[in-house]
Amino acid sequence: MPIAEDPEPRPSEGGEPGGSDPSGAGGKDPFADLVLDDEFVKGAAVTEQSGRTRMLAAQWKHTPPVDPGGRRSVDDGPAAPKRRFGRKPKLQAVDPWGNPRPPKRRGLEWRTPLFAVLAIAVLVAALNIEGLRNWYQGGSTGSSASHTPVPTVAPETAKPTTAPPKVDADQPTVDHPWAGSPAEGWPNGADAFVLPDAKATGVFSADQVAAQLQLVKDYLTAANLDPQVIAGGRPEAALALLDRAERDQAAAALATPSKENDPTNWFSRFDPREAVQVGGVVKVQGRIGFEGDGDKGVLVHADFSYVYAVRPGPDAAKRAASPAPSASGGPKPTKPAAPGTQDPAARPVGLVLPAADVAGDTWTTRTVVRRVENFRFYDPARYQVNPKKIAFGEGGGSDSANSACDVYDGFYHPQFAQFDPVQQDTPGSRPTGPATDPYDRSKDLVPSDQCGTVSRN
Repeated sequence: MPIAEDPEPRPSEGGEPGGSDPSGAGGKDPFADLVLDDEFVKGAAVTEQSGRTRMLAAQWKHTPPVDPGGRRSVDDGPAAPKRRFGRKPKLQAVDPWGNPRPPKRRGLEWRTPLFAVLAIAVLVAALNIEGLRNWYQGGSTGSSASHTPVPTVAPETAKPTTAPPKVDADQPTVDHPWAGSPAEGWPNGADAFVLPDAKATGVFSADQVAAQLQLVKDYLTAANLDPQVIAGGRPEAALALLDRAERDQAAAALATPSKENDPTNWFSRFDPREAVQVGGVVKVQGRIGFEGDGDKGVLVHADFSYVYAVRPGPDAAKRAASPAPSASGGPKPTKPAAPGTQDPAARPVGLVLPAADVAGDTWTTRTVVRRVENFRFYDPARYQVNPKKIAFGEGGGSDSANSACDVYDGFYHPQFAQFDPVQQDTPGSRPTGPATDPYDRSKDLVPSDQCGTVSRN
């Protein structure tokens, strides 16, 4: 059966598809040439919102969103720039239940540290009442609480031409034992014993002379700086360095001291019942030299001043009030020990007593001792001597300032300023000789039997 051909389409009526062009364009499609590319999208006048945006906009119109914290809202705008300097805002403190605490009153934060400082000060004062009393008395009487230290002085290399300069007069104390003394700037102890360069002299080589100089230094240290000896002990180390004749003579003086054989001519010793060393430091100034002595060998010269700071011992006040002092101003002389009795040198050695033993008093004083000594080293090939021991040469002597005169018991007996009223009321308790400066080393040591006074201590 033959297939019928489709009839040709007819133009529809009433603007139906496939019909005539409603715009009268003769049936041409107005979007036929339209291209939907990026340029078309960017040039669109209206941008259609997404479905979620329209939904949220309708919801927020009646119920605005709430910021939960920790994030910025979309309507907060740009974040504020961080400040590099300045204080951070303080957050209000809250208690454990979340309730805000009242703000602290400004300007009162200083009270807590102030109260702490005041409490510590009161505690320290309670523990050191005696120190506060001494500080107050020192400040009111111009004592050593605020003294000015003197310049440091090196050991001597030659005889000085003048006395040390004057220093401010000051009362020495346990804390400042050198206040008011030019010796404050002097070397400490054996630091003053600077040995000269040794050289061959006579029959001795340079090494032998060096050994002799060291031997003298060891003896000076043992005889004048040993704390045990200063505290009244027997100077065993110094005795061991002396040759036989000198050692026997010194031992006899220690056993039976007298004016003709006084142990203080060799050794610096204080009776610990009367004077106790302060601080353990001795100020020393002087020099050592040597020379050849012809056939006799080598002669070593030593000229030193020793300054001892001491405080009163337990019997100092009683001795100051002694009813029968010597005519020269010191305590009554002690009778020398008879043979077979107790040796005065056998008294307690190294006895250290607290300052409270003298009713809390802290005033101290000083005794200045100058010794000019000559030590001889004989040629062992010509003399029966021990070349490793010390023998004394001719000349020399010693002198002590601030020690009782006419007392020959083997100890120094200093006077203390705190006992002046007692001593002034005792007839004959003051020396009447000329005043000398015990620190003046520009003058030669001239032995004298007069009991004089010192211009400064």
